[in-house]
Amino acid sequence: MTASAIEDLLRELSPQVLATLVRRHGQFEGCEDAVQEAVLAAAVQWPVEGVPDNPRGWLVTVASRRFIDQVRSDHARRERESATATEVVPQDVPDSDDTLVLLFLCCHPALTAASQTALTLRAVGGLSTAEIARAFLVPEATMAARISRAKQRIKAAGSSFSLPDGAQRQDRLRVVLHVLYLIFNEGYTASSGSELHRADLAREAIRLARMVHAQLSEDAEVTGLLALMLLTHARRRSRTTSAGDLVPLDEQDRTRWDRALIAEGTELVKASLAGPALGPYQLQAAIAATHAGAATAQQTNWSQVHALYLILERIAPNPMVTLNRAIALAQIEGPRAALGLLSTLDGDERMAAHHRLLSVRAHLLEEIGDTAGAYEHYRRAAKATASIAEQRYLQSRAGRVRPRVRP
Repeated sequence: MTASAIEDLLRELSPQVLATLVRRHGQFEGCEDAVQEAVLAAAVQWPVEGVPDNPRGWLVTVASRRFIDQVRSDHARRERESATATEVVPQDVPDSDDTLVLLFLCCHPALTAASQTALTLRAVGGLSTAEIARAFLVPEATMAARISRAKQRIKAAGSSFSLPDGAQRQDRLRVVLHVLYLIFNEGYTASSGSELHRADLAREAIRLARMVHAQLSEDAEVTGLLALMLLTHARRRSRTTSAGDLVPLDEQDRTRWDRALIAEGTELVKASLAGPALGPYQLQAAIAATHAGAATAQQTNWSQVHALYLILERIAPNPMVTLNRAIALAQIEGPRAALGLLSTLDGDERMAAHHRLLSVRAHLLEEIGDTAGAYEHYRRAAKATASIAEQRYLQSRAGRVRPRVRP
């Protein structure tokens, strides 16, 4: 097995091993440290000695021993934990996969969205603290402190290692899906930095969504989220030029879209829409499938896209949904109708200086011939985003409509 294949295997097994240890010993932080040591040992030994017949069992055994060593070295609690420290490590590792339980634990409601995201990537995604810090452009020490505080809050909340029941389970599942959605969005369109997207984060979100779907395939919103990710990720190769410049959807080379991901995503959309109710992820996936099914931008069924956004706006009101509906409305009724819809967002504090609202308005103003207004809004939009790729694109659009100064 190649070093790369071993790395992929360890990333897949790490959350399973951590879940097993947390269920067995009940100490999230100590168990995670022990799993990281076991993974490090495997990364050193397996390329030389070969991957064991039962790699998951090997990791569980080594991690359990490391955890017990940690307990034994804690002199302040030696007597209280002596029973744990002397128990025999079981050689039989249960076949059950508790990764979903671990994911629910990482998305505990006592944590902020930022902490839920960081802890999920660390414990379930298997990313190092340094990798997560780089992804979100913060110092490693800052991210380490955030993850540590998240673990302490979970401990203080007295959470048991089990799936919640009933309505609480559905509420927590919504949080889990939202966290995965945030991770994917940050990977697909980075909020800051020189790169438009971070494919590693997007792929990790898809991997985790596949894992959740494998265990909850009957949930239409789980299916919808996975479909949305696949259909959106299918466009990644066409979203930038060779120089890294942004290419808008209507100018993308659709022959470069990943047809296998589109086919898989489209089938998942059909499955998700077969249920009795509609959720936000199902509707967003249906919109993505409509775009994916058009051979050219001109052949897009904009009436269908607009109708889906109308439904989405009703069941999950959000200014971004209204903004996207305005884009579809412009294709149906023209830019002036879309500008009228955008005006309803002017009083929303969340959108007042958002670069997306500014850039869409700039484009619509350009469409109706108001080049001075378009220029001003493109410039403001460029200043409002921390993404270098988006800044370059918006500045180039501003340069194209910049009013000429008469001599």
